[in-house]
Amino acid sequence: MLFLSSLEKAQWPEFCRDIAERRLASADFRGEVRANLLPMFRFYIGALLTATGQDKLGRAWITSGALIEENGVFFSAHLNGFLQRHQDRLEMPEKVFADPRPYVHFTTVPIMQQARACFLTQCGRTLPKIKHPFRLMDIGCGDGGLTAALLKHLKATGKIDEIGEVLLVDPSPAMLALAKETVGKAVPSAPIKTLNHRIEQVAGKLDARYDMALCSLSYHHLPYEEKAIHLKELKPWIDHLVLFELDANNDLPELHSPELVASVYQSYGRLIDYVYAHDAPIELTLACVDRLVMTEAVSLLTQRRGERNDYHMLRTQWHGLFEQTLGPEFLCWCDSPCYADEYFSLFTMHYGRG
Repeated sequence: MLFLSSLEKAQWPEFCRDIAERRLASADFRGEVRANLLPMFRFYIGALLTATGQDKLGRAWITSGALIEENGVFFSAHLNGFLQRHQDRLEMPEKVFADPRPYVHFTTVPIMQQARACFLTQCGRTLPKIKHPFRLMDIGCGDGGLTAALLKHLKATGKIDEIGEVLLVDPSPAMLALAKETVGKAVPSAPIKTLNHRIEQVAGKLDARYDMALCSLSYHHLPYEEKAIHLKELKPWIDHLVLFELDANNDLPELHSPELVASVYQSYGRLIDYVYAHDAPIELTLACVDRLVMTEAVSLLTQRRGERNDYHMLRTQWHGLFEQTLGPEFLCWCDSPCYADEYFSLFTMHYGRG
């Protein structure tokens, strides 16, 4: 991921204010911007103007940014298409995960399949042999596909034998029902329990111990300080916490800050590229983009910290959080990329009792 300098973090809001006040087109702007960051800068200006009511000028900047995008990040082009499909409104079209189908399709995108396969391998290598019936808690289980694959992989590698319990936690009733069916078919002998809640609603009310808590693209819905509260509540009830996450700077930066928009531009722009590159019916592809990926991106671009629905963190920030909440009893057993390129990366992080 590319990062802005301290000077750029200070200059870009000033540039934006000047552009908004003088209603400058991109061709009339004379400020200095690093050449490799120019598409990102035009996206920043366009998204901010659109989010704050200057729709026409904002769209013009977004269009100018789309014309110079390259190297596999085309978020200005994607945002233009999204706005055309939604009456030029930078608004979330619906509650994310209300319909499981866009998420299920997202999990079939080749880069996600590749990253998940790598994640399973890393779990099989770092988790110790569990000699008693294995108890797994999946926080934000989604459709249950990764849960089922993990259980089968751990059994195949000899890390677990009998399964004592699988606890599926998810705020979406539709996801939870699908996950229970998916896991039940994959491991018919596994006792399955479900909780139709977010983890912050149940972390302090658990009454049973679990060998492992799985957090796959799920624990990022809380800001840092709330993550810390609920991880401390969760700590007495788990022996291992395994994280599969997106490495992005989407938590601590405030709304409309250049560093937040730069992170969203790279991580979500690259992710949308992968979704469009996957061969699928166009209706399903657009549903995945609009009702899953763009719902999250629009939240980050338009809602204040504390209101938005996603708070992905950098790997260094996750380490700091786990050291603060799980240490010193838990140690880092694994920190490995599952996929990484210049703009986008997914990783595994495993903290276990030492």
